Amino acid sequence: MTRNKIYDVIIIGGSYAGLSAAMALGRSLRNVLVIDSGKTCNAQTPHSHNFITQDGIKPSVIAKKAKEDVLQYNTVEFLNDLVIDGKKAQNNFEISTEKGEQIKGKKLIFATGIKDLMPDIKGFSDCWGISVIHCPYCHGYEFKGQKTGIMANGDTAFHIASLVNNLTNDLTIFTNGKNNFNIEQTDKLKKNNIKIIESQIIEVEHDNGNIQKIALENGKKMTFNAMYAAIPFKQHSELPITLGCETTEQGYIEVDNFQKTSIEGVFACGDNSTMMRSVANAVANGNIAGAMANMELIHNEF
Repeated sequence: MTRNKIYDVIIIGGSYAGLSAAMALGRSLRNVLVIDSGKTCNAQTPHSHNFITQDGIKPSVIAKKAKEDVLQYNTVEFLNDLVIDGKKAQNNFEISTEKGEQIKGKKLIFATGIKDLMPDIKGFSDCWGISVIHCPYCHGYEFKGQKTGIMANGDTAFHIASLVNNLTNDLTIFTNGKNNFNIEQTDKLKKNNIKIIESQIIEVEHDNGNIQKIALENGKKMTFNAMYAAIPFKQHSELPITLGCETTEQGYIEVDNFQKTSIEGVFACGDNSTMMRSVANAVANGNIAGAMANMELIHNEF
């Protein structure tokens, strides 16, 4: 089904960043369509932290309230669907969805997030976002003073250890193979009593996502309360790359300080374009993306 309406902005992704962009645009009386499939990367996370006024609230509760707030602006519409294709056509973008919708918009905002790629370790994915965590600012306080692991190696592990070291005196790095720390890093880790274990992790034993023990290939089991993990990811949607958006070496969509991508008229915000993964940051750069998309529309019209 082709919609006759040409939207000022189509926002692909309706979580924190996308809804924040929609609010900025709705308050500027822009006709906006937010398309969201309902697959959020933090669906398993029990509480959101480090976001003033919302500290400790369940992420889905924040998102539900945000959607209710945004839909108070009657120029904003919401479509529960999955975008599967898109192209630039003359002065507009044409978007195709899984349910057969054909939609046109003057500007695009991708708030599509990323998909974490889980390692082949039994129990790991069950604990992800609960007690196997990625960010000390989002989760670290809740595990302060507790027995904590880090599953990473080299510079990444060293960086995480430096961030977490003041939160606990019981810290162990699991390198899952021979460690590749340099001499200076090794000395600093030893100085701070941070242990290094090279044996492979084969299972994370847990109770409803809460770590009980970490089982190693050498047969040893160790009790832990939490474990930070640096794991790879991929873009949740390949459409920005298909349209020609440049990406960074790390795999994020490349944006400038105004959330503009390398393609004219296309913006990106939230986890798909920054390593600073938090609800607060997604809301902030979503707001910028919405404001800047509106500014471009103004320049075209005025």
